[in-house]
Amino acid sequence: MIQDKGVLGLSTIRRNRGISLEQIAASTKISIRSLEAIEHGEFGKLPGGIYNTSYIRQYARAIDYDESALLAAYQSELSRVAESVAQRDPTNRNDTYGGFRPASGVLGL
Repeated sequence: MIQDKGVLGLSTIRRNRGISLEQIAASTKISIRSLEAIEHGEFGKLPGGIYNTSYIRQYARAIDYDESALLAAYQSELSRVAESVAQRDPTNRNDTYGGFRPASGVLGL
């Protein structure tokens, strides 16, 4: 059995439902690389801003998964990374948080 090391076991759920990344990419026009990043919880590899939440929502719909649960995992990771960056350098006011590129205003910038 393949161990699912991603977020919320998404790749296992997708495979169990008989859906390939290629099918999702074709229907959503999201790159396979971005879809893999979602499955692995590597949200910093997504394009940033509103695209991130849009991609996450589309992925969840494509595998018939609860959008709010996946978005909550994303927001939790975004908060964790922002907190980690703030602890390392409280004077850091650049536009990225550990590789995340949030939409303007999301984190009070």
